Amino acid sequence: MSGRTVSSAIFVLVLGSFFATLCDTFIKMAGSDVAIFQFTFLRAVFMCLILCPIVAFRFRHYAKSTAFLGLKLHFIRGNMWVLAAVLLVLSLAELSLATANAVFYTAPIFIMLLGAFFYKERLTVDVVFAAVLGFIGILVILRPTEVSSGMVSAILFAIVLATNSLLIKRLPQQQDMLYGLFVTQLFALPLAGGLAFWEGAAFQLDVLMYSALSSICSILYSVSCLVGYRYVASSQVTSAEYSGLIFAFLIGWWVFGEAPDLGLFIGSFFVIAPLLYLSHKDIRRLRKEQLLSNTRSNLGAG
Repeated sequence: MSGRTVSSAIFVLVLGSFFATLCDTFIKMAGSDVAIFQFTFLRAVFMCLILCPIVAFRFRHYAKSTAFLGLKLHFIRGNMWVLAAVLLVLSLAELSLATANAVFYTAPIFIMLLGAFFYKERLTVDVVFAAVLGFIGILVILRPTEVSSGMVSAILFAIVLATNSLLIKRLPQQQDMLYGLFVTQLFALPLAGGLAFWEGAAFQLDVLMYSALSSICSILYSVSCLVGYRYVASSQVTSAEYSGLIFAFLIGWWVFGEAPDLGLFIGSFFVIAPLLYLSHKDIRRLRKEQLLSNTRSNLGAG
């Protein structure tokens, strides 16, 4: 699928959401007693090994001068990736696959709030309302009678993910995204490797397998985002990514025997529905702007 039409872009993003859920599945399958830092380091290593030949092939067609652009941002994002990867393992070790993913989908809410704080983006009543409903949804999903490490890790993961996503806006536009992902993972290696050495855990073969599989799925998700958002306005297709919650429900039930309760569905609705509304509102705005532009063009031609 080329991603040049809305329907093909949606299909690519749905496929990407499936790979993202598979990535979480393999991480959860590694077990709650997995050596977290070793696992994180191996994931970074495999992502570098997989991306290296792809980037080397693609880089022949790009200006070599772009190679050293944005290194400071890649360094920051690489180290933030390590933090996010650790939080992801901690949250999936304690929470069910569907519950964790439902909390992860609050990341767009944090993106909007942090965007208003760091980039002075306009914070509308709709955005504030979506944020309030999203946080209510978190409470309904988690129903915290006591604060657990898994709950805190899931929320912090969404915040770190949102912050890392906002930093993408500052990356050089002329730089290939896959090259940027490769450099980011390279910068993640020293911190992840140092933490793994400090952890001192014995090497486990199953950790090697699950880290490799989760890395492949993570890269496939990144590629799907590159294709899905490349030619089509993000507001027209971003809702397709919420299909990942359906995959999380199904895989969690099929693989781990997790039965989602009514609270999880209600909480997910509170999180997803406002975001779908904002996306729909953005689509209407773009259509009006396009209609106005076409009208002006026709008048000018006449």
